[in-house]
Amino acid sequence: MVHQYQITGMTCGNCVAKVKSALLMVPFVTEVEVSKELSSATITMDKHISLNTFQSALDPKYQITALSHSEMTEQAKSWFETYKPVLLIFIYIASSTLLIQFTNSVFDWMQWMQYFMAAFFLVFSFFKLLNLKGFAESYQMYDIVAKRFNGWAYIYPFIELALGLAFLLNFNVVITNSVTFLVMGISIIGVLQSVLNKKQIQCACLGAVFNLPMSTITIIEDLLMIGMSVWMLLYHFYN
Repeated sequence: MVHQYQITGMTCGNCVAKVKSALLMVPFVTEVEVSKELSSATITMDKHISLNTFQSALDPKYQITALSHSEMTEQAKSWFETYKPVLLIFIYIASSTLLIQFTNSVFDWMQWMQYFMAAFFLVFSFFKLLNLKGFAESYQMYDIVAKRFNGWAYIYPFIELALGLAFLLNFNVVITNSVTFLVMGISIIGVLQSVLNKKQIQCACLGAVFNLPMSTITIIEDLLMIGMSVWMLLYHFYN
């Protein structure tokens, strides 16, 4: 079973590590995800564990409380309200790149995909870089590489930025799309695990600027980039 709690008193990354370590020591707890940005902890356990047990395991300066039904209801905004930022970004990117093609005499689908991917990576890396530390903390909660190598969470936004520039400048098609396929292919593993396990954690796709929950929207984003990179590679080799 998975339960979400609010934790106060966390002020730094070291606090997050201490809280996570303490909660993992509680018997029957199998997994813990802690977010300083959200002041929350998502705990997976084999059997019900009382709140007092968790509080006893923590340093007194950290206070843990169960997320009440009213708080959960307040957070459960409409689907559109929740994902409005990312939906608007997709609309802007799709519209602007389509308009570029309408200025050409012939609509070039490959060029449209190239510009779409360029804009996608440039915009999404921008939001991640606005609060690099906040993004890294969120990303480490679910990415399979960042969980083991914290530095990857800090490097990842710059990889997206580099990919965006590579697509914009029409840099080597094979290298750019191969790297995109590899990076997004690895990224989607952690996303799928989180969504399938129904973990209530923050999606780091727009950094720490917006509080977006992990969902199928995140899967679609990654699959879209994977699909486009594969399509462009196939087009390059067979045309």
